[in-house]
Amino acid sequence: MAGNDWINSYLEAILDVGPGIDDAKSSLLLRERGRFSPTRYFVEQVITGFDETDLHRSWVKAAATRSPQERNTRLENMCWRIWNLARQKKQLEGEEAQRMTKRRIERERGRREATADMSEDLSEGEKGDTVSDLSAHGESNRGRLPRINSVETMEAWASQQKDKKLYIVLVSLHGLIRGENMELGRDSDTGGQVKYVVELARALGSMPGVYRVDLLTRQVSSPDVDWSYGEPTEMLPPRNSDGFMNEMGESGGAYIIRIPFGPRDKYIPKELLWPHIPEFVDGALNHIIQMSKVLGEQIGGGHPVWPVAIHGHYADAGDAAALLSGALNVPMLFTGHSLGRDKLEQLLRQGRLSRDEINTTYKIMRRIEAEELSLDASEIVITSTRQEIEEQWRLYDGFDPVLERKLRARIRRNVSCYGRFMPRMAVIPPGMEFHHIVPHEGDMDGETEGSEDQPTSPDPPIWFEIMRFFSNPRKPMILALARPDPKKNLTTLVKAFGECRPLRELANLTLIMGNRDDVDEMSGTNASVLLSILKLIDKYDLYGQVAYPKHHKQSDVPDIYRLAAKTKGVFINPAFIEPFGLTLIEAAAHGLPIVATKNGGPVDIHRVLDNGLLVDPHDQQSIAGALLKLVADKQLWAKCRQNGLKNIHLFSWPEHCRTYLTRIASCKPRQPGWQRSDDGDDNSESDSPSDSLRDIQDISLNLKFSLDGERNESSGYTDSSLDSEDRKSKLENAVLAWSKGVLKGTQKVGHTEKGDQNSNAGKFPTLRRRKHIIVIALDSDSISDIFESAGKIFDAMEKERSEGSVGFILATSFTLSEIQAFLVSSGISPTDFDAFICNSGGDLYYSSPTSEENPFVVDLYYHSHIEYRWGGEGLRKTLVRWAGSLVDRKSEKEEQIVTEDEKISTNYCYAFKVRNPGKVTPVKEIRKLMRIQALRCHIIYCQNGNKINVIPVLASRSQALRYLYLRWGMDLSKVVVFVGESGDTDYEGLLGGVHKSVILMGVSTGSSQLHANRSYPLSDVLSLDSPTVAPVTEECSSDDVRAALEKLGLLKC
Repeated sequence: MAGNDWINSYLEAILDVGPGIDDAKSSLLLRERGRFSPTRYFVEQVITGFDETDLHRSWVKAAATRSPQERNTRLENMCWRIWNLARQKKQLEGEEAQRMTKRRIERERGRREATADMSEDLSEGEKGDTVSDLSAHGESNRGRLPRINSVETMEAWASQQKDKKLYIVLVSLHGLIRGENMELGRDSDTGGQVKYVVELARALGSMPGVYRVDLLTRQVSSPDVDWSYGEPTEMLPPRNSDGFMNEMGESGGAYIIRIPFGPRDKYIPKELLWPHIPEFVDGALNHIIQMSKVLGEQIGGGHPVWPVAIHGHYADAGDAAALLSGALNVPMLFTGHSLGRDKLEQLLRQGRLSRDEINTTYKIMRRIEAEELSLDASEIVITSTRQEIEEQWRLYDGFDPVLERKLRARIRRNVSCYGRFMPRMAVIPPGMEFHHIVPHEGDMDGETEGSEDQPTSPDPPIWFEIMRFFSNPRKPMILALARPDPKKNLTTLVKAFGECRPLRELANLTLIMGNRDDVDEMSGTNASVLLSILKLIDKYDLYGQVAYPKHHKQSDVPDIYRLAAKTKGVFINPAFIEPFGLTLIEAAAHGLPIVATKNGGPVDIHRVLDNGLLVDPHDQQSIAGALLKLVADKQLWAKCRQNGLKNIHLFSWPEHCRTYLTRIASCKPRQPGWQRSDDGDDNSESDSPSDSLRDIQDISLNLKFSLDGERNESSGYTDSSLDSEDRKSKLENAVLAWSKGVLKGTQKVGHTEKGDQNSNAGKFPTLRRRKHIIVIALDSDSISDIFESAGKIFDAMEKERSEGSVGFILATSFTLSEIQAFLVSSGISPTDFDAFICNSGGDLYYSSPTSEENPFVVDLYYHSHIEYRWGGEGLRKTLVRWAGSLVDRKSEKEEQIVTEDEKISTNYCYAFKVRNPGKVTPVKEIRKLMRIQALRCHIIYCQNGNKINVIPVLASRSQALRYLYLRWGMDLSKVVVFVGESGDTDYEGLLGGVHKSVILMGVSTGSSQLHANRSYPLSDVLSLDSPTVAPVTEECSSDDVRAALEKLGLLKC
C-alpha cells in the first residue's frame, strides 16, 4: 500500500512509548494482549486491507500533542482502532469467503445440470475444466494474437469489403461526447471511454465496406456545459483521407447523434440516468428507423438498410442496446469498459461502505443487472484483455468460461446445445492513431542540424519544465505516467530507484502524476500518495534525479514520450493490476522500450510487441533490475525499440476495425422478419413495414393457426436451437410461397370483394389510423378487475371512441383464450381493442372486424422477431425441474408449490401455477439459476404472484409496443399507458419512454409484494415526478381519468 512513511513514523512512536509505560498505567488493551507487538500487528492485520485516511488524521493529532501522557493516550486509542479495524477485516474476509463458496457451488451445480441435459457423450474437447490454455473461442492463445502482419494482407482484405455498405450503430450514454477538444477528465464520466468511442466511430467510418456509423449519446442543453453538446448531429471527419477511405455517399461517414432524454437543462451523472434509459431507447429507435429508410433510398434499392450491429458501451448503454437489439431484431455487441461486479467486490473488501450504501451511491445493483442483460442479448462481448474475461466476466451469472467451452465445442461439431447460449468473448485491444507520430532518431548528444528549408524546431516548453529538475538532464529518462493513486504503485517505483545505486547513477526518473495546484486541494488518497513520494525523494536524497512537474496539457504527452526516447530512456507501468495499458502502446509508438506489470493487459501487449520486460509489481528488486538491464544494455534497448516500432501497427485503428468487422461478419444476420426477400419481387408491398392486416389474416387462416395461439399436440416444444431454426424455416417458406403467388388467387378475391369499402380500413391495422392509442396494462389476478378499470377508461373517452380517433390495446399476462372467454361472457366486442398483447408479451394478436368466427388474428412475424435465444424444450425441462424442487414440506401431502400449466402454455410462453406465492423464491433467484445454466429468458411473476410466465429474453409488453411502432408506424409519443399502483415484475418497463403514463392509485396494490426482494429498488429506475406521468386518485372515476388525460395534453379541456 502506498504512502507508508507516515505509518512507519507512528509505528516507531508506538514502539518508543511502549517500554516507557509504567505497568500500572499501561492501557487495558496492552495488558490483556500480553506481549503485544504493535508493529507486527499493524503490518499483518491492517496495512493490506484498509484505507489509511482516518488513521492518518489520528496520527497527525497524536504527533501535534506535547504532553507525553496525552500522547500515550492517543497512541493507545490508535492501537484500539487498529484492533477494531483488523476485526472488521476478518469479518469482511469471512463474508467474502462465504459469497465465493456459494457462487462456486451454484455454478458447479449449474454446470452439472446443463451437462446432464446435453446428454450426448462429451468429446475430449469438452471435458476439461480449465481455460488457461484456450481462449474464449476455443483457440490456442500460446502464440501471438491472430492479427494481420502485412500491408498487403490489409489491402487484400479491403478489396473484399469494398462492395459492402454496412450501417453500424454505437451507443455510449454518459459523459460529454464531441469530436474535437474533448474535455477528458472534466468529471468521472468523461474519461477514456469517451475518447475510445469517438475514435472507434471515426475509424469505422473510414473503413472499406462501411457506409455509415452513428454514435448515439445524450443531448445536453445545459448552461453548465458547452453549447456543442446540445447540437443534434456532429460529423466526425476522418483523421486522414489516405489509405482505405471510402468515397462518402450523401449520408455516409461517421456521426455523433445526440438523442434528448432525461432532464433537458441539466447535465447529470451516469448513476442518475437509469430512469431515463427507456426514453433514450424510443428516441434512438425513431432515429434508426428514419435513417434506415434514408439509407434504403440511397444504397438499398428502396428497402430499409438496417444496422448490421448495435454496439453498447458500458452498462447503461448495454441495457439500451439490448432493448434496441430486441426491438429491431438485429445483432448486439457489448463492451463493458468497467464492470459493476468487480467494483462491488472491491468496495466490499474495503469495508468503508455497506452493500446498501454502495448501492445508494453507485446504483451498483442496477448496473450489474444491465450487464447481465447485455450478456443475455449480446452475440459478441469485446474485451481489451484476456484478464478481463478470466477474472472479471467470470464473476457474472451469465458467463461461465468452462460451460462456454463445452457449448463452443458442441457448436463446432454441429451438435444441439439444448437451448443454451453463451456470448462469444473477443479480445480486441483498443486502436491508436500513429500516422502523426514520427519516432525520434537523434539523441541528446547528436542534435540534427536544421537547414534553411527545414529549420530546427524549438524544444517544446514541457521539456524545460521536466529538465529543470535534473542536475544532469542528458542521462536516460525512466518515465512513468499515471495518477498518484495507490493502485498505480508509484511509491514502489521510487523506492526501487532510490535503493538501486547503479540505476541512480545511470538514469533520471520522471513522474507525470496529473495536474495539481495545491497538495491540500487534492483528494485525500492522491495527496497521501504524493506526500509519500516527496518523503521518499527526501529520504533517498534524489534531488536532481527525479522530476515531478505540477502541470502538463494533454497535447504535451507526445512531447514527453519524445523526450524520453531522445535520452534513450525507458517507459514503466508498475501498477499492481493494469486492465489494459494504453500508455504502453503510446510509448512503443514513440520508440520507447517498456517495463510493465505482469498482471493484466500488459501481458497481451508484450506478447505482440516483444519490446521490453515484465515484472512483479510487488518486487522492488525485480523492478530495479529490469530498468537497469534496459538502460545499461544498449543492444537490448535498441532491439526492444525496433521490435516495438515494427509491430506497433498491430494496435492501429485500421487493424482494430478489421478484426472488429470480421467478428461482426461471423454473426448470423438478423433484421425485421417482414423485410426479408429471397426473390426478385423485392418491391412487393407485402415486404414493407406497411403490410396489410388482411394479408396477415389470410396467412394465419391458410396456415391453420389456432384461435388462442396455444400449443396443439402436433406443434410440440422446440427441441433445440436446430429445431427452432427448422420450424422457423418451414414457417418462412410457407409465408414466402404464399407471397410468391401460391395463394394469390385467394388474396385477390378477398381484396376485390371488400375493396369498395374504406380502402385504408382494409389496408392497414386500425391502430395505425388512430390519433392516440390507449394501452391498458393493469395487472391483477382477476381479469374482471382489469376490465372493471378498463370500463372507466372507456367511459372517460366515450366521445373519442365513437369518433374513431382513439384506439385501445390490452397488454396483459392472461392468454387470449382467457380474454376471449371473458369478452364473450361480458358481451364486450373484441373490436373494442385494436390489438392484444398477451402472455406478458409472448404473443400478439389483432382484432378482425371481418370475421365473426375468428375475431383474432395472430401476427406471424412477431414470434420470429422475439425468438432470439429462446431455449425451447431445453429451457422448459429445466424450469419443470426447478418447479419440482419447490415442495411445501410443512403441508400434509408435501404439495408442489409451483407446477407447470401445460394447458395455457404456448410456444413462446411457458406458464406455471403458483399455489403459495409467499414460499416461492424471488424472481431474481430463478433468473440467476437460468443464467448459470446458459438459458436466456425473461421470467415474470404475475397475477399477484399466482402465475409465472417465462418468455423470450428480449420480449415484454413494453417491447411489444416498440414492435408495433416498427411494424405499423404507431407513434409512441401519442401512446398513453395505464398502469396500477404496482404490477407484475415487468412493471418498470411500462413507465419509461416517450409515451405518457397514467397511474391508477389503489389498483394492483396486491402486486407490491412481488417487488419486495428485487435486485435493486424500483426507485432507482422510475421517475414518477416526470411530466409524462399523471397519477389518478384511488376513487378513480371516469372524470378523474379524463382529468389526467387532459393534464397530459391528450384531450382538450
